Amino acid sequence: MAKEILKARTSTPAGAGRIFSLNTARVVARPKLARFGLVILGIFIVAAIFAPLLSPKDPVKVNGSDSLEGPSSTYLLGADRLGRDQLSRLIFGARISLIISFVGVGAGVVVGVAIGTIAGWAGKWTDEILMRAMDALAAFPSLVLALALVATLGGAVQNIIIVLAIVYTPGIARIVRSEVLSVRERDYILASVAHGADSTRIIIRHLLPNSLAPVIVNASLAFGSAIILEASLSFLGVGVKPPTPTWGGMLRNAFEVVDRAPMLTIVPGLAIFLVVLSFNFVGDALRDALDPRLRNVI
Repeated sequence: MAKEILKARTSTPAGAGRIFSLNTARVVARPKLARFGLVILGIFIVAAIFAPLLSPKDPVKVNGSDSLEGPSSTYLLGADRLGRDQLSRLIFGARISLIISFVGVGAGVVVGVAIGTIAGWAGKWTDEILMRAMDALAAFPSLVLALALVATLGGAVQNIIIVLAIVYTPGIARIVRSEVLSVRERDYILASVAHGADSTRIIIRHLLPNSLAPVIVNASLAFGSAIILEASLSFLGVGVKPPTPTWGGMLRNAFEVVDRAPMLTIVPGLAIFLVVLSFNFVGDALRDALDPRLRNVI
């Protein structure tokens, strides 16, 4: 009987750690704004994946005779000052922006989860060293830190991804550490430790599944801010190098001729606005779905 009671206490509570489920997906998709966000993100993701098929023209081909051409049957969204098709550059720019955002934030989440878990579980001097390092990184404004790192590493796509990972790691690490410190004091964790369970097993089976909900919410919101950060770097001329099409680069080129072709600023600016807004809508819905304190008011 005692063994059965101990086994029950060392088991994760029913439903805990089941972050993704059909019911969760339904709750996320229930709000109208979340559905709008999912549709917009779906459109841009499909455009990014099938960019070579959907793009009507070569996004880097220069046509001097068509400089600043307005919207027409040949150029649906117009042409920039080098005669490059805006629609094609917008589609390929979506691929660059989304890849950098997803991979950069994803890498930051992986590293941040690892650091936060180790700090929260190990405690003592390990916690102090890791968290003070995260505090040092978090002390810099995101754009300032990104500019410094890009100036050191260069503006290649892989370097921008590394920069975003470094920028978003501290916030994720602190969230995970806070959750781990809370979860590790629960009865089923204490019972597992008393029963002699291996630390790795406890972390994988109990700590992480019960600590990831706020990480998922923050990551979904970070995707939008990462797109803005990448666009800001390109706009300032230190991001992905031309002629690779990026939304920030399109804004930079359009800014130079805004008095003659204001339409060139509207297209990439609207794309950034819609994608970031959609990520925020989906992030809010995820927060409502994964936070048990809000489930009764959805």
